[in-house]
Amino acid sequence: MPKVTHRVRGFRFLACFAVACGVQVAGQARNDAGTPRVQTGPTETLYQQLRTVGLDRSRVYRVRDASLDRASSHISLIDGTIAFTEDVLGRVTGAFFEGDGEVLLIPPNQIERASMTRFTGAAILEEKFVTAYLRFNDDTFKELAPFLRPSENPEEFVAKWNDSARNFAELDSLRLLVSFSRLLPGSNALTAPPTGSIDSGDRMLHLRAQGRKLGSFDLFFDSEAAEQISVGQLRSVDGVNYYNVWTSFTLTKKPESEVATEIAGEEDSGGEIDISNYKIDAIVHPPTQLDAEAWLTILVRRGGERTVLFELSRYLNVRQVNMDGHPVEFIHNQALEGTRLARRGNDLVAVVFPEPLRTGQQIELHFSYGGPVLSDAGGGLLYVGARGTWYPNLGLAKASFSLEFKYPTGWTLVATGKRRDESGQTSAANTQVSRWVSERPIPLAGFNLGKYARVSKHAGPVAVDVYAASGMERGFPQIPPEEHLPQPPFFSRDNPSPAQFAPLPPSPAGNAQLVADDAVRAITFFTRRFGPYPYDELAVTQMPGLMSQGWPGLIFLSSFSFLSREQKLALHMPPVEETNSDCVIAHETAHQWWGDLVTWSGYRDQWIAEGLATYSSLLLLESQDPSSFRAVMASYRDDLLQKNKDGVSLMDAGPVTLGGRLSSSQFPDGYETIAYQRGTWLFHMLRTMMRDAEQKNSRGRPIGSSPDEPFLRALRTLRERYQGRPITTHELIRIFEEELPPGFGPGGRKSLDWFYEDWVNGTEIPAIELHSVKYVDKLAATKSASTLVSGIIKQKDVEDTLITSVPVYAVVGGKNILLGRVFADGLETQFHLTAPAGTRKVVLDPYQTVLSRAR
Repeated sequence: MPKVTHRVRGFRFLACFAVACGVQVAGQARNDAGTPRVQTGPTETLYQQLRTVGLDRSRVYRVRDASLDRASSHISLIDGTIAFTEDVLGRVTGAFFEGDGEVLLIPPNQIERASMTRFTGAAILEEKFVTAYLRFNDDTFKELAPFLRPSENPEEFVAKWNDSARNFAELDSLRLLVSFSRLLPGSNALTAPPTGSIDSGDRMLHLRAQGRKLGSFDLFFDSEAAEQISVGQLRSVDGVNYYNVWTSFTLTKKPESEVATEIAGEEDSGGEIDISNYKIDAIVHPPTQLDAEAWLTILVRRGGERTVLFELSRYLNVRQVNMDGHPVEFIHNQALEGTRLARRGNDLVAVVFPEPLRTGQQIELHFSYGGPVLSDAGGGLLYVGARGTWYPNLGLAKASFSLEFKYPTGWTLVATGKRRDESGQTSAANTQVSRWVSERPIPLAGFNLGKYARVSKHAGPVAVDVYAASGMERGFPQIPPEEHLPQPPFFSRDNPSPAQFAPLPPSPAGNAQLVADDAVRAITFFTRRFGPYPYDELAVTQMPGLMSQGWPGLIFLSSFSFLSREQKLALHMPPVEETNSDCVIAHETAHQWWGDLVTWSGYRDQWIAEGLATYSSLLLLESQDPSSFRAVMASYRDDLLQKNKDGVSLMDAGPVTLGGRLSSSQFPDGYETIAYQRGTWLFHMLRTMMRDAEQKNSRGRPIGSSPDEPFLRALRTLRERYQGRPITTHELIRIFEEELPPGFGPGGRKSLDWFYEDWVNGTEIPAIELHSVKYVDKLAATKSASTLVSGIIKQKDVEDTLITSVPVYAVVGGKNILLGRVFADGLETQFHLTAPAGTRKVVLDPYQTVLSRAR
């Protein structure tokens, strides 16, 4: 299936899962001639000190029986030598240790303990280390002072480890800049007395340890992060770097539902500031260059910060940043390897304000930047690299956008929002201008550029425009010439030989009408079920490669989706892969509701958008071709059961709620398979449970109404209640719970808590079997005859705590009749159900509505 992706939200402090891979020249910009123009000032000086600080020869000690406790982590320096770093602003910020040390950390719940076991072989981190680099912004030096004694050979120790310490200093330089910039004076003299202080609640400690068994790994404690504790390790497989997050969690002892909401709010808000409006003027110089001016209207939600981190592509060079018309300092730092941002090709821009921000303060930031962010894919297609990061942003917090683009004639540009005007030629020769304004606040903005032809169609009031080039990009798979040819039954004057037919390469523009038809069909189908399409227009543009992306009112569609069915057959795609390819248009259209109108709250909730968009596309497929729908669902189950090179099933990568952490050196495609495919199965299970409950309680159902109405009603509630807002997984489950009939749940309690714990936060796929079935015919004078059916449902290959809602059917006269659902609790569950008289056969889940192993 062509890879369908959506942007992954970053953490507030991205150092949590990071190791450095090199840093761009900090605090530098380039003039129009390309010559570096160095910004000088207190921020640049401070940052350079933080990222290059070495060991202090006067602070080398012997240390014994010392410990550092940070929440649930315990770091022991049993016996060894430690050297502390030189002062920065009169403070010690790091140390290097050699000797015998140990880390102890106990993850707080089963999910995180399972994650730890997956990577380390044990649920608890208890690892001895021989060297460690520590970086901190608090009083760690004073905390260790009682355990320090003078060292005999300080010069030798510093000579041995100073270079390593300087290299490690880069790891946390931006994070420390956020803290220490509060100490900067409001002038250009770093030597002036500090005017601020580090927030007493801002505490950070990073331990990079060389373990005896596990190798080099990181432990982070960061009070300002959404999840304050995290542990991970960089691993390289076949030349590709992965950052394996062993565990990450928050320290609060509140219920998980409240924790999820707090984490969501922290990540979605972007921290202390909100961006309400963007105005971006961009000049596109094909095939590679983009130059832009971006104005951001900002409201400070919580004051006190001096430094705010923005995302921006590493291929764009910031020239200047102004605050309310006055220049401010900035640092453009390359993204740290291992972070989600790095995998998307992003940098961080640290903007340092002249004074601490004040709560309620409104400011305007103006960024001037440019660089080779575009790539020429050939065939009249440009690839706009690092989409969504071509402008400075803070993740998926919603804002209004006003975009203006200047670009050469002969090209077509399509962007998010509604086109306000197309002025054609401007005063500059061979230049045209287009302007786009968002219809409502949206989570992100993008654009695409190509030498497109356009096909238009309407889905009711919604205008659908499809933009496609005449050819494919370079490197697109070649269709064998013979695959283009008709196969006549015989050769004659009217049926010439195949050699007389010229091969016809794929033409996306020629197939654009097929794409428009599919998009209109999807909008019509989803509107009837989820509510009105969120925007006035939908633009679908061809994009080179396998990846497709859905943006508000704009879809970047892989060139593969512009192939006709015959052309797909010519590429010899397996039937299920071909069906998946056909579903991409519907999937990305569904993202207009799920992912763009309703966003996810945090990385643990992103599966909602991907699973629901995928399942929505399969609902459309099911309405047209039920057998293909069943085949795709079966293939998703089989993919989850596939084993990696170590013989571990992909389903064991983790639950959907681990988000991007699912992709690791063990499971490179873990996120795509779990979030999309298990996520799809979770929605299928919810839908069919609610449908069966509705069928058993159908007396009050209006004539002609769909048995899927409770499920669809829940989705409409989701759309109405959370449009323009993020949603957590816990909130999603509560919406579906509202639609359950009374008593639907284990023990007759109306609840989906079991589903949340065992299936959403679980990984297992049971084998379900029926045993010891007995039939007892019951006759009654006043009621119709019936048969009492009893038996045992066994769940195999799972933990003994798994609860599964299993549909039980009687087979009468060759037809399946639903008797009810049994909540199989554990490995064996007895049941008693009433069946039609004479029943002598019952079956479990004949329509494969439960994610279970094939029988």
